[in-house]
Amino acid sequence: MEYKIENLTKEDAAYIGGKINEIVPHEADADEEEFVLKVENENGEIVGGCIAQAYEYRWSRMFLDTLWVDERWRHHGLGSLIIHELERIAKQKGCRVVTLGTASYMARPFYEKHGYTVFTTLKHANGYLSYSLVKYLDRETPDYVPSDNSGARFRVSLGSEDDAEVIENGIRAYIDAYEPKYENVGFYKKLADKDGSFAAGMIAEVNKGAYGFVDAVFVEEAVRRQGLGTALLKAAEDFTRENGAHIVLTSAGDWNVDFFKKNGYLLRGELKDVPKGHDCYELYKNI
Repeated sequence: MEYKIENLTKEDAAYIGGKINEIVPHEADADEEEFVLKVENENGEIVGGCIAQAYEYRWSRMFLDTLWVDERWRHHGLGSLIIHELERIAKQKGCRVVTLGTASYMARPFYEKHGYTVFTTLKHANGYLSYSLVKYLDRETPDYVPSDNSGARFRVSLGSEDDAEVIENGIRAYIDAYEPKYENVGFYKKLADKDGSFAAGMIAEVNKGAYGFVDAVFVEEAVRRQGLGTALLKAAEDFTRENGAHIVLTSAGDWNVDFFKKNGYLLRGELKDVPKGHDCYELYKNI
């Protein structure tokens, strides 16, 4: 049967997401939530905070997306204050691990003091390194207390979308001083048969000149093992090269990692027993 490549519609993307959630191990009562923590000084000014997510199909994982402390208040224990509250909430929600990303010019030593360990490393074109770190909350780790804990007198509380914007602007100003700005372009494609029926789809993105990332790929069960997933993956790799990047990254679980390995992807990091009873992997391919 012949297939043609077409753009994904919003309905197609939602369909892919729903199908993947059926495949990926998860609990029936799993939920998805984003929340903001903010730290305010005596004048009610936000001087630090974080943005984190707990994802439905990663119910045992809390992801720390952004942590920021105002430059005037660094090295006063505010970061530790935020981390401790984040981990308290994560445990309350039943999360077994907290994961996060940082860079060589940022705060890797800070996180390591709090019991986080590196499980992936990526070297970027301009020379800096980025890291993924993890902390297993059900394992005993020493409770780090900063030598200057004067910031602990400030209040940490749940924040709003407006507070999140303050935090994002704060960290963005810091990142922009070190990292080039990449234009992001999407590869949202599907394969349809001669009748226009959906057969397979892929959601991927490319940071021009940096790297591509495959977020999701799904093939209808009736047409699997015919090379449709591989065909979309090759098209995404071509798209990545056309946009000046020569490495593709992806995440997979033990339920689908073999597909990427068969297509030349190599392991760059592993999370054991996440979600419980399964392993998750970070993979890459130089193209």
